[in-house]
Amino acid sequence: MRKILKELLDGKINIDTCEKLLKANNILELDEIAKFDNNREIRTGFPEAILAQGKEYDDLLTIIKEYFNKKNKNDKISVSDDENVFNISSNSVIITRLSKEKYDRLKEDLSYLTNDFNFEYNIKAKILKISINSNSYSKNMISEDILEDNENLEGTENKDNINNFNENTKKIGIITAGTSDIPVGEEARIVIEEGGCKAINSYDVGVAGIHRLFPQIAKMVKEGVCSIIVCAGMEGALPSVVAGLVDIPVIGVPTSVGYGIGGKGKAALYSMLQSCAPGLAVVNIDNGFGAGVFALTIAKNLK
Repeated sequence: MRKILKELLDGKINIDTCEKLLKANNILELDEIAKFDNNREIRTGFPEAILAQGKEYDDLLTIIKEYFNKKNKNDKISVSDDENVFNISSNSVIITRLSKEKYDRLKEDLSYLTNDFNFEYNIKAKILKISINSNSYSKNMISEDILEDNENLEGTENKDNINNFNENTKKIGIITAGTSDIPVGEEARIVIEEGGCKAINSYDVGVAGIHRLFPQIAKMVKEGVCSIIVCAGMEGALPSVVAGLVDIPVIGVPTSVGYGIGGKGKAALYSMLQSCAPGLAVVNIDNGFGAGVFALTIAKNLK
């Protein structure tokens, strides 16, 4: 968009051409199988992600290839797999709900990109981030950084995360009731950190041992988190408990942990929706991504 507007100011294009180019820049047509919302981040504060779940592998591969090919076609540096030339920019893409099996295939089929791009895969969250390798871009150095697991689940940000946090960075809390809820919490964490905020995590502090919860809540309040995401399955009671203890927004995420009557997250969802604790918002079952984006929206609208 900036390049198009500069060409208009420089007199290289007229106003009609500028309008057409801006409209064309809004959507990336990806081989007639997908329309990528190129300017979603400008409008909403978070870029469009690619949902892998439900897509045929060949379609997913085509979307990713076409994304880099079309989005970066005007950049000066390029990489090639003999058939496709991909140019490099500072843009990255996030693929959600990506199975390990599909990730392994993508890693092989996109291997020619690893000299210039980092492939960061969180096996618990099932999220892949493909981003520019700054060393390769600036120094033409080869570096591959593939993260197949999050080794520090109880910590704050991932130690390899490139975000530069400082004292002005907004903080968001993430709590899970049990260990089985961690994948949903991790999905939210990655979204939060990709959006420029710092995640303060505390996992496995559910109501079955509620004494574990209070020190973690105190820690998050002391850290000054602006909202707390709470992931819980089974009866889904934890978000209501947390919402009754703090004066900041709480985002409940029911998880599909559970069985029998009300299993697969339904009981947890109904419980959260029926909560009598004020200040609790609820997203859909297992929707860590949506919870993360919602928390970012709250954070980015604070002064």
